[in-house]
Amino acid sequence: MPYETINDLPPTLRRVLPKEAQEIYLKAFNSAFEEYGESVKRRFGEPLEEVAIKVAWSAVKKKYEKNDNGSWVKISRTGDF
Repeated sequence: MPYETINDLPPTLRRVLPKEAQEIYLKAFNSAFEEYGESVKRRFGEPLEEVAIKVAWSAVKKKYEKNDNGSWVKISRTGDF
């Protein structure tokens, strides 16, 4: 089921992800939930929630990564012009 606010995210996500990453997760999850709502759009009939979770984590990992301490931090883009 889609989330209305970041406060609706599972407590573990709210605990480990920075606020911006939580917002990214929420938007990506909800978008995937809407996009892949029809089972014909999901490969091998994967459960909708599993697909939405994968999409959400993929979106988070584009801007965040775990550091050596296991904390999620924004990826620094050194060398970008």
